[in-house]
Amino acid sequence: MPIVTFHVVRGRHDDDALAHLLTRASQLFAEVTESPIARTRAFVDEHPATRACVGGELVSQGADEAPFFQAYLLAGRPQGQRDRLMSGFTDLLVEILGTDRSVIRGAIIIVEPNDWCIAGVSAAELRADEIRARAAQG
Repeated sequence: MPIVTFHVVRGRHDDDALAHLLTRASQLFAEVTESPIARTRAFVDEHPATRACVGGELVSQGADEAPFFQAYLLAGRPQGQRDRLMSGFTDLLVEILGTDRSVIRGAIIIVEPNDWCIAGVSAAELRADEIRARAAQG
């Protein structure tokens, strides 16, 4: 399930940098969650500067870009993994896009296995053994 979306301002970063962000984020997700990389999904959502507001000022009118990320995880992941992902995604935005760390925001969104599907089947059903193993460790 590991999915992350980075929200950035359109036109501020070249395609190579965004591609690098996505591949590194996928690698980080797989490493931290000990999941096959084939399960990871990473996206960049670019917003026009006229539709991005930071501190009450539009980016098109001079506000600095302030990237935001959202990452989805199935319930039961340890806090340590969530902490490593939050700091790791922040580090990637700093390293790859040159963003000032202080303006980056992000969230880990926990989804119950019954509320997530893979190929139309609930994760609770498809990943039952993995979910039980994480619960036993936790």
